[in-house]
Amino acid sequence: MHLIYNYVFFLIKILTVFFILICLFKCQKKEKINSGKMIITSLSDDFNNIKKEIKSLQKKNKKKMFLTSENFIAFVKRKIKQIIHYFYNSKLHIEFQKPVLYVLDFKGGIHAEEVTSLRNEISAIISVAQHHDEVLLRLESPGGTVNGYGLAAAQLQRLRNAHIKLIISVDKIATSGGYMMACVANHITASSFSIIGSIGVCAQLPNFYKFLKKNNIDVESHFSGEYKRTLTMFGENTPKGREKFCQILQDTHDLFKQFILNMRPQLKIEDISSGEHWFGTQALKKKFIDSINTSDDIIQIKMKNFHVLQIQYVIQKKMFFERISNIILCIFHDFYQFFLKFFLKV
Repeated sequence: MHLIYNYVFFLIKILTVFFILICLFKCQKKEKINSGKMIITSLSDDFNNIKKEIKSLQKKNKKKMFLTSENFIAFVKRKIKQIIHYFYNSKLHIEFQKPVLYVLDFKGGIHAEEVTSLRNEISAIISVAQHHDEVLLRLESPGGTVNGYGLAAAQLQRLRNAHIKLIISVDKIATSGGYMMACVANHITASSFSIIGSIGVCAQLPNFYKFLKKNNIDVESHFSGEYKRTLTMFGENTPKGREKFCQILQDTHDLFKQFILNMRPQLKIEDISSGEHWFGTQALKKKFIDSINTSDDIIQIKMKNFHVLQIQYVIQKKMFFERISNIILCIFHDFYQFFLKFFLKV
């Protein structure tokens, strides 16, 4: 009898641990599904509010002028102009709605993981964009993995496929994979000393074969397919493997050049694909970019004819204690549902 009690007690413990693990897995899945939030900010409204604040301060600091006939006439003229301007703008607002300039930001890392936010932002824009709407992407990236930045460039191509004008502004750097993204734009602008170009492919890895051999350590690697593994960190690399690896790099470089040429046929691709980089003013002469400007200037110019909205898809990172509390609540909720389902059946 004592043995049966021990067995039942042990079984209950196993089931409890198993139940908690299932709940944890479900909670993590829910967190991944609801991990992002879209934030929309009206840059036009922010800019107008700042202008109003500055003007109100200027009015307070104005000295009282002596009332003369000239001052009075100038004052009346100014007020009449303001009234006409107000009614004219009101009429325009009724008859004509401004197109929207959507502002996005992409500050890319080695693996271009920021593409997760970018794809959601682009999907949102495509779903609501009207005729004459435009997109401005503030890009900053030194490049990274081919597949990561290839996907980022493909996401930007979705805007062009949807016939939405894409402007890309480079204030600091867009090289290698970063320029792969930039070249998709209908118009590229960059600041004078931003870094542009570096159209090339590189790869490097250490090799510990001699060190391991010296210390009598053998590493066995088994794989099928002649070129499944060209270079390895722990085995002896062969001239044939090195040659194949360099060929893969060259093929990747050729694909990179062809992609840029398709996007910007005006480039003399063989002259600028040596892996070198240039500053903004130099890049303009080589037709890497279309104009010299900063993103701030572009936004300010566009505000005259566009309503400017900043779109951000923010991935929410929860604090440790918040995650623990959510997991505990999730476990209690699942336990409550389990209790209702199996113990309160009528």
